[in-house]
Amino acid sequence: MIDVVLADDQALVRGGFRALIDSEDDMRVVGEAATGDDAVRLALEHLPDVVLMDIRMPGLDGLEATRRIVADRAATHVHVVVVTTFELDEYVTDAIRGGASGFLVKDTEPAELVRAVRVTARGDALLSPTVTRRLLARVADATRAVRPTAGVDDLTPREREVLVEVAGGLSNEEIASSLHLSESTVKTHVSRTMAKLRARDRAQLVVAAYESGIVRPGWAG
Repeated sequence: MIDVVLADDQALVRGGFRALIDSEDDMRVVGEAATGDDAVRLALEHLPDVVLMDIRMPGLDGLEATRRIVADRAATHVHVVVVTTFELDEYVTDAIRGGASGFLVKDTEPAELVRAVRVTARGDALLSPTVTRRLLARVADATRAVRPTAGVDDLTPREREVLVEVAGGLSNEEIASSLHLSESTVKTHVSRTMAKLRARDRAQLVVAAYESGIVRPGWAG
């Protein structure tokens, strides 16, 4: 079962998400939070696979709650998907930099939200198609000056190639086709690259690719 914690200050929204998730055979809601503080508490208490996190909540907001959850060593395998009505670019980049594994807007189709839970639970990153390109562009604009990134020098030439493809938003299947590799080989390269760059998921790999200078503005996206 995929365990999910819901964090949103609107009971109606939480109720809708719960009905949707609990209707699936392979997932269940194990906790609901109306504040960021409660979201952190429930996430660390239940250690769910996925937290669906609103941004604007009373007290601790969703971005800070996300940072606190992913910073806790006990929550290494807890993945946060930010779900909000707001598509403002600063929220997207702040969420990803804060450790979120994905970003969806609340007008996402129900089937897409369910897919997001499954994708994120298995450790992949999920970004709403409506914000992915703006995320890449904003990260690129913010990282014109290359920053030292730990682990970059340890990447093999093939891992660098794969990282460039990841930064372009390609899936493992698409990377395999582009580089003429098997999908399992691509998965291995992605996993090793994440380990070397200390990235929780593919979303943070995108940020690392730009910050390190491996990908420059205009190369990907």
